[in-house]
Amino acid sequence: MKKVLFINHEISPFVPDSELSVMGCRLPQAIQDSGCEIRTFMPKWGHINERRGQLHEVQRLSGMNIIINDTDHPLIIKVASIPQTKIQVYFIDNEEYFIKAKGEDEIPTTNCGERAIFFARGVIETMKKLRWSPDIIHCQGWMSAFVPLYIKQAYQDEPSVCNAKIVSSLFNSTQDVILEDDLKQCIAFKDITVDSLSEYSDKFTMNDLARLAIQNSDGVIAGSADLKESIMKEVEAAGTKYLAYPGEDFKDAYLNFYDTL
Repeated sequence: MKKVLFINHEISPFVPDSELSVMGCRLPQAIQDSGCEIRTFMPKWGHINERRGQLHEVQRLSGMNIIINDTDHPLIIKVASIPQTKIQVYFIDNEEYFIKAKGEDEIPTTNCGERAIFFARGVIETMKKLRWSPDIIHCQGWMSAFVPLYIKQAYQDEPSVCNAKIVSSLFNSTQDVILEDDLKQCIAFKDITVDSLSEYSDKFTMNDLARLAIQNSDGVIAGSADLKESIMKEVEAAGTKYLAYPGEDFKDAYLNFYDTL
């Protein structure tokens, strides 16, 4: 039985429906229905209603700090089930990074790089505690873009994740995301240094973020029907194995793609 870990930017119905959140729900369900064992993660955005969603903290997985740019950030793990499914969702939570989102459906658009770094490292550290080793790690959306980098270049000897094949689904994000000026210093961790990131812009862009995910993934999938030309150029330049947008009936195409990695 294949084990698949999904790391999602958003999952419906915990957040309003969007291209990302709908696939965050539909894909794990489809892959689980095919007979695979799955786990799935997303950020615990501040507007998510914990009581309505029946979220609760997992004490045995919470309590560690993640250090980013010499600052400690507490990691809290919560869990809930998607209604009318057997899918359990692990939420990466931190008051500074996620709780302070305001509005009914707002996701922060500033300081997003550091927030995504915390999310990526939080997922990997939680996987270490779960002692569950996936065959495939499937990242959906820009919030998961740092996961391939950290697995390939910082956690390359970590048994829970080092043998997994990494897939990144790329979407045409409509968010006006602002990345920090000192993002390279924030990214630096273990074998990843500012110097090792020299091929990327000093002022990190969303295109750099996509390229980072593409270059460190074993496979890339078009999550949107017409990916931006700039993203397609990065896929072609990297030579990463690629699956074109398969449409609504995606399950078999995704499973076959997993098998080719």
